[in-house]
Amino acid sequence: MSLKRRLRPRPFTRVLVPAAVVSLTVAATAIPANAVYVPPTAAATLVTANPADNTPHAQNGSMRAFAQIGDIVYAGGSFTGIKASGATSWTAANNLIAYNVNTGALQTGFKPVLDGAVQTLAVSPDNKLIVGGSFGTVNGVARKNLVELDPSSGATVTSWAGRGDGGTVRRAIVRGNNLYIAGAFHWVNGTQHSLLARLNASTGAIDATFQIDASGARPYPNSTELVWGLDVAPDGKTVVAVGNFTKVNAAARNQVVLIDTTGTPAVADWSTDRYVAACASDAFPFYARDVDFADDGKSFAIVADGGESEGLAYCDTTARWETADRGTNVKATWVAETGRDSVTSLEYANNVVYVAGHFRWQNNNNGNDAKGDGGVDRYGVAALDAQNGRPLAWNPGRSPGSALPSGGTAWGAIVWELWKGPAGLFLGQDSDGLGNEYHGRLGYFPTAGGRTIAAQDAPTATSGYLYLGNGNGSVKKLTFNGTTLGAASTVSQPKLTSAKAAFALSTKVYWATTGNVLNVSTLSAGTLSVPWVGSGYNAWYKAGDMTGAFYLKGRMYYTTATGTALYYRYLTPDGSIVGDTEMTLPTSGIDWRTVRGMTWVNNKIVYGSADGSLRSVAFDPAAATAVAGPGSVLAAKTTALNWSNATLFFATN
Repeated sequence: MSLKRRLRPRPFTRVLVPAAVVSLTVAATAIPANAVYVPPTAAATLVTANPADNTPHAQNGSMRAFAQIGDIVYAGGSFTGIKASGATSWTAANNLIAYNVNTGALQTGFKPVLDGAVQTLAVSPDNKLIVGGSFGTVNGVARKNLVELDPSSGATVTSWAGRGDGGTVRRAIVRGNNLYIAGAFHWVNGTQHSLLARLNASTGAIDATFQIDASGARPYPNSTELVWGLDVAPDGKTVVAVGNFTKVNAAARNQVVLIDTTGTPAVADWSTDRYVAACASDAFPFYARDVDFADDGKSFAIVADGGESEGLAYCDTTARWETADRGTNVKATWVAETGRDSVTSLEYANNVVYVAGHFRWQNNNNGNDAKGDGGVDRYGVAALDAQNGRPLAWNPGRSPGSALPSGGTAWGAIVWELWKGPAGLFLGQDSDGLGNEYHGRLGYFPTAGGRTIAAQDAPTATSGYLYLGNGNGSVKKLTFNGTTLGAASTVSQPKLTSAKAAFALSTKVYWATTGNVLNVSTLSAGTLSVPWVGSGYNAWYKAGDMTGAFYLKGRMYYTTATGTALYYRYLTPDGSIVGDTEMTLPTSGIDWRTVRGMTWVNNKIVYGSADGSLRSVAFDPAAATAVAGPGSVLAAKTTALNWSNATLFFATN
């Protein structure tokens, strides 16, 4: 897989996550590393794009953390006021509130007093609220950076032993009875722990078996060592941490580390070079900002800010990684580019990778602080297809529209937190807009009103029909079981005109035209419907150049008359977004320039040729050589049926 990264001049208009913000929060069976992995197709569930109207508003500062116990949501950050939706006046509230997720009603009996920012929230096994952050006193008593509170009153649970006495606690994750914490500390419960620690979640006692210490800030101005993002796999066996460090225990680990907790916790045999090189180093001493596991724990995603990269660093990106990978210089499964805009938070849930930050586009590798070929408008929040990283058709945006009140902030640099609660997605930010509505510093997208995206892929049946172009408005149709061709019949397809390369995807057929449009039609009882253009975002793509194409597992494979390779781009059916980057597969024995029509049937590529013959060849996109050998001839050229038409696809009806 190729990934284009260019060193570009930095314009003065770029909005950065400044070092001052970073310093404020601080004060406050293994897969080989270079194996190719093609994620399987699966259904996904999206939350609604319409943020709930009854969510309360926070005044100034930022919202940074969420937790939920029953119907009560706890929201923490750095703010000084709160008001219910529809209220006209603010009530003083410092850094931590509670409200009913269904009604939005503020819980006035919950009255903790913290003298600094809340950075993270978690729920203990006995349903108490664990709070981490940058504070020195809680409820008038000295209690640095880590505390457990009664969820009804906000009173301190004095018997809980956890203490963040050595610096800011940025993240807290509970798995089973383990509480993992990360931040900018060097002491926990009076014992030395550098940036990472594990406690008993019920008692707060330190777990002495977890001797994992991160250290060594990257050597740039305003650089302070810290762990900024943390997650633990649902089965508790793997921990991933990201932040400003270069070593973990004795191992070199630059910004990202995997920790194996199946036995005595140890640094895993996993490292990547994609977060080593500098981005815009003066403003971004580190750029790996957040990490989250998929629900099944088999993969995780990392988001980054950073501006332009040097070399192949994953600056201003979202990247998916496979948890089972092991080795050095591990590469991501896919990388999604913004075109030099920051991504600061993510949530990987229900087979969707939600991302948020100060970006204006996704699918924008070709953009230079502007919308390039393939760029898709997404204003600060987006949902990515977990299979390939392309944006789904979910687009609420961080804009307040015309609803921003006097003194409100329309657009801020940071979305501090995306968090999937029991029934929806919470967003905490430093500004006041979501979905063209006023939402002061926090918002909530319920699952109710969302939608499920069914798994969609190429037909997997071993027998069906081949459709071969036969001029405008007509095709030849033959039964086909992977090896044997039936008799050809001529079938009228009046909607199929000016057609070139075509491929089936679930119940639809995508087909390119001589005018470089990628059309989509439904195929029902063997008849194509009136087509529609797959996506307005694909106007840049010269679809008519394809001489053959097929779709499989999130990828559109294709050939051209002048290209010597078998190419692919990511394509997500939800929105029909064509990927911004052309990639090639390792193949041998075939001159792909001679292909005229191509489809996929039962793990083989079936393709027509310029000489009029039809051939097939085994295909494995995860193999070291995806296609090997010249294939076998299925049908010789005849005057009755010439297999040199680019319009060729396989379907089951």
